[in-house]
Formats: sequence, C-alpha cells, structure tokens
Amino acid sequence: MSRIVFVNGAFVPYEEASVPIMDRGFLFADGIYDVAAVIDGKLVDNEAHLARLVRCLRDIGIESPYTIEEWTRHEEELVTRNGLSEGLVYMQVTRGVFERDFAFPPESVKPTVVMFTQAKSIASSKLAKTGAGVITTPDLRWKRRDIKSIALLAQVLAKQEAVRAGVAEAWMVEEDGYVTEGASSTAFIITRDGRIVTRPLSNAILPGITRRAVMRLAEEQGLAVEERLFTVAEAQDAAEAFFTSASAFVMPAVTIDGKPVGDGKPGPLTKRLRALYLDMAAASNSGNMR
Repeated sequence: MSRIVFVNGAFVPYEEASVPIMDRGFLFADGIYDVAAVIDGKLVDNEAHLARLVRCLRDIGIESPYTIEEWTRHEEELVTRNGLSEGLVYMQVTRGVFERDFAFPPESVKPTVVMFTQAKSIASSKLAKTGAGVITTPDLRWKRRDIKSIALLAQVLAKQEAVRAGVAEAWMVEEDGYVTEGASSTAFIITRDGRIVTRPLSNAILPGITRRAVMRLAEEQGLAVEERLFTVAEAQDAAEAFFTSASAFVMPAVTIDGKPVGDGKPGPLTKRLRALYLDMAAASNSGNMR
C-alpha cells in the first residue's frame, strides 16, 4: 500500500505530493507544526495538541484553516488510510505561497497544510526499558519558544550533537546555567526526597502536552510536583530524571553528560509515571479519557 499524505485538503500518494518552492515555510520557516501520538490506531490527547496548534497559529497571525473537528477528521482518515496502529501524526501549517518578501503576503493567500503519519514504537519502546542518555548543549533558540515554530535549526544541531555522543536527547541550557528543555521534549528531574521538578511555563519553553498530562497524573496520585528552575548539576545529582513528548511519552534519562543519574537505571517513580500515562492513553482509546 502506498503511503498516503495530506496536502491542502487532498489525500494523495506520498510520491505525488509537492509544495511550491515559493511556500513561506520553505523560504522563511514561516509556519507552525504539531505532532500527536497514535496508539492502537487511536489519537492520544489529541484535542490538547490541536488547541496548541491553533493557539500558535493565532500567535503568528495565521488563521487556522480548519476547526478542531475538521482537523480531527483529517487526522483520523489519514491514520485509517495508512493503516497506522502505533506512531505519530505530523501536522504543519505555513503562511502559504507568494513571491519571496519578508512582509506577510496579501490576506487572500491561503495557508499551506501538510499532514503525514510515521510508524513508531512508543508504548513498547525498548529505550524506555533501558533508559536514555542525555547530553547538555547551549540553548541557541529565539525568545518565543512557547510557539511551536517549524524553525528548528537549533534543535537539529542539538540533536546531531546527541547522535554524535551516542545518546537519545539533548537538554538545552541557558547562559545562566539552568536547563530549559530537551531538543524535542520537556525535561524533568526527581529529587532525592521524591519531588517531581520541571521548569515553569514561560516564553522560554514549549508548553508540552505530555508534560501537562504527566503533571496532572502525578498530582492525582498525590505526588509532589514543583515548577521551578534547576541546573545541570542538580539534575546529575537527582534521584531520577526523565523527559516527556508525544513521541516518547515518559522516557527515563539515566545519564546526563555521561554521569549516571541515581543508579544509572530507570527509576521506580519514572516507571510509575510512564505506566500511568500508558493507562491514560488506553483509557482515551476506549472513550474514557479523563
């Protein structure tokens, strides 16, 4: 079966899909994206992802081409057409196609919408069992990181550093020494007295959808959650560390810059949070999302 993608309202074979070279996403990275997970053929926590997509579009002056209901129908049809059981749905909206100029094109120019699926083992990830290595890198990004921009060069460079180091993720660090977030994830530590710590929301980080869900699940279990800054040194000295994203759910971080976190293995509280998230994902698939 040929891979099917979505381009501007049409479902087409991957080999036939194209976007004009004057698209502002190609020329200026002038656009927004989001990614939702799929488990057992069903979207996980999808309304929250779509709400963030629409909010980010609004923040850069692009009107969402579809309602939440329309977005969802397109995603579900894409999942069905590709027979996707487990993986991701990627959505991207750019300001559209117009002669190259920095200023916005006329309002009559329609946004470009591209969507596709990727098969990926998320719930059954082998890395979640062994734990992931993390390195730290300087945070080189712009100052509106709360917007999920397709301008990802700084993240690409950070991820490539992680690949060269033989680890799964890079945690980006500000000049003040505090961790902001991962190149494609939210960073968490668990202190020696059992407190779950992550950086508070601001323009410095993306408001992660999985971050929000995990924090809610932790609070429902009576676990202590703190939103505050933490340094690389504190993270290395923590009892446990992990990162969250739609493509990783809750991923144990067992080394940071080569130094073991705790005993260098996925910790009990991290494993508990991952199990809670997987239970939530299963509940959403059966129509019982909390």
